[in-house]
Amino acid sequence: MAKIAVLIPCYNESNTIAKVIENFRCALPEAEIFVYDNNSTDHTDEIARRAGATVRYERRQGKGNVIRSMFRDIDADCYLMIDGDDTYPAENARTMCDLVLNDGVDMVIGDRLSTTYYEQNRRPFHNVGNLLVSRLINKLFHSNVKDIMTGYRAFSRTFVKNIPILSHGFEIETEMTIHALDKNFLIKEIPIAYRNRPEGSVSKLNTYSDGVKVLITIVRLFRDYKPFAFFGSLFAVCMLVAFGIDIPIIIEYMETGLVPRFPTLIVSGVIATIGVIFFFCGVILDVLATKHRQLFELLMNRQTNLPK
Repeated sequence: MAKIAVLIPCYNESNTIAKVIENFRCALPEAEIFVYDNNSTDHTDEIARRAGATVRYERRQGKGNVIRSMFRDIDADCYLMIDGDDTYPAENARTMCDLVLNDGVDMVIGDRLSTTYYEQNRRPFHNVGNLLVSRLINKLFHSNVKDIMTGYRAFSRTFVKNIPILSHGFEIETEMTIHALDKNFLIKEIPIAYRNRPEGSVSKLNTYSDGVKVLITIVRLFRDYKPFAFFGSLFAVCMLVAFGIDIPIIIEYMETGLVPRFPTLIVSGVIATIGVIFFFCGVILDVLATKHRQLFELLMNRQTNLPK
């Protein structure tokens, strides 16, 4: 079992992959470097193999699929995940791995947004998207993670072997962060100097379609991990709408003693009933989510106590 495994998911990164491998081999000479090729057509795999990396393949397209296979296949004490586009500096690798190996941190996040990201990144909508995602997650999960979407992270073995990855694409970073927050893993952020892609290297992230997928993932995980807050919000909206519809009817009844608009009254009653259903859905699912957290902790305790 490797003490440190460097994980590089790749799709058409022939211009940069050799340099990335060289840089991280210099920073972590004892680490084993794994490149998982995701159906590249530009000989990324051949270049990575010549550079000395262990090359494997993931035929299901999407970064989430690649990370899922990496986490399943590779055994290590510390996992360092980077992109193959040469945008992340190798100088931080040792510090990030030491935090996992020596300080017991479960996920170290390379924070781009606090340093050079906004100056280096040439796609302004990515800047807006990163801010939106960070603020939304921090609001919903009562956290203070500065960079949710970064692809530069270090993980403990405990985290890697206990995360159920459901995402297929670039939503994977969002899913990992929310899982760590919900399951109370120890998270630490360190600032890193981000640099833009070199000439000839093209981003695979689509600002709009992938951005929508990330937002959908946030809503889905908020529903799954905090069901009472999710369904309670729907309950509150239904009650407000029903009450808003009822106000004119109540006023008219108080003035005339009559209720001439029965269809409106029925509609408000239906909306209020739906709201009550949402409320009890939230209560029931919150009990299940709490039980899931308890079972997760028991599983973690059993794994910790297993003989090595």
